[in-house]
Amino acid sequence: MPWIMLVGAGLLEIVWALALKEAGGLTRLWPSVVGVVSAVTSFVLLAAALRSLPVGTAYAVWVGIGAFGVALAGILALGESASPPRLLGLALIVCGVICLRLVDA
Repeated sequence: MPWIMLVGAGLLEIVWALALKEAGGLTRLWPSVVGVVSAVTSFVLLAAALRSLPVGTAYAVWVGIGAFGVALAGILALGESASPPRLLGLALIVCGVICLRLVDA
């Protein structure tokens, strides 16, 4: 269950980052609300997962899911660069998250 909460927290990190991008510096109400609510929920899920998981592993996985997801959304939906070095960096994030998960399995 802690890993499910951690993955949920990571997915919500993607939501809040993208919502805040659309919020225009918190000047647009609904994207701002979605961003703030999803950020708070993400932190709550991370905190709950930390009751059972090592902090270093949990935090790295949470950030890794968020960083990978936001970068991928930027490439797929926002027209950001999909250069080979950028894709390599994303692949390394995935490898790091997998390694951390395997260590704590």
